[in-house]
Amino acid sequence: MDWLGNLFSTVQQWLFEAAVQPLMFALGLGNLLEDGYQATAWFMVGLIQIMILLAVIGPLQRWRPVEPVTDRATIRTDMLYTVIHRLGLFRVALFFTLTPWFDEAFGALRTAGYGTFHLDQWWPGVSDNALVSLLIYLVAFDFAAYWIHRGQHQFGFWWRLHSLHHAQRQMTMWSDNRNHLLDDILVDSLMVIVAHLIGVVPGQFIAIVALTQLSESFQHANVRLWFGRFGERLWVSPRFHRLHHGIGIGHESAGRNTVGGHNFGVLLPWWDMLFGTASFEPRYDPTGVRDQLEQGRDYGRGFWSQQWLGVKRLAGRA
Repeated sequence: MDWLGNLFSTVQQWLFEAAVQPLMFALGLGNLLEDGYQATAWFMVGLIQIMILLAVIGPLQRWRPVEPVTDRATIRTDMLYTVIHRLGLFRVALFFTLTPWFDEAFGALRTAGYGTFHLDQWWPGVSDNALVSLLIYLVAFDFAAYWIHRGQHQFGFWWRLHSLHHAQRQMTMWSDNRNHLLDDILVDSLMVIVAHLIGVVPGQFIAIVALTQLSESFQHANVRLWFGRFGERLWVSPRFHRLHHGIGIGHESAGRNTVGGHNFGVLLPWWDMLFGTASFEPRYDPTGVRDQLEQGRDYGRGFWSQQWLGVKRLAGRA
């Protein structure tokens, strides 16, 4: 693994010095070079993810699809969401808007004497083992992500935004990032707060986010695949997560268009099993939101129409 990390660092340094650093100087952002170096890592990770989607998950979808592809236009919109998020465009926007506020707030806390807590230091010697430390933080983040996901379905205002993600009737490996931008801002802000509270270092944070995103892309894939009776209870599979997107199953209670549902786990199904929201039924149902069928509610076709309708739903006008 060391050679792989060294290779990544070498390419990151080359890309930063050859392209990112000159661009930042040209834009008068020379005082932000450290952030630009980290942004280069995010870009590289996103590029690797997209390559894996095309080289590995894409062929799996063609090999064992759950359903035929009948609406390529909506998939192209999902691809746009993926590019915006995975190649760092969304993070750049956050950097110039919310990040300064977070830096100021956490800097004030440290100045006031509230030092950063490090979760992996609870167990002597664990922080010296990079892999064990990473796994501890991964489980902690996944626990937080489970409850954030529950909140997206539990609170009416949040569901009005998150429902865009569930409105995709043609779910594929590109569907993970199909979210309203306000929903993404809220989720990312909460995860940044969690990261600061538990003391994860930037390198570990990038690795955890990258692994989570890649796994979520696979979970949304149009592939008839599960991990077996035992494996289904270790890691979230495409079948397990498709149930969450199933009309009348995953995001509703008892088949009614009300809050509730099943399979909220992001990486680990353990939390669903522990808190009584797991469903391991061997089925592959149509995806979407019930009101698309019963009320003909429009969630938009293109990126901008979806974002605008989300704002209108939030205001109770759509």
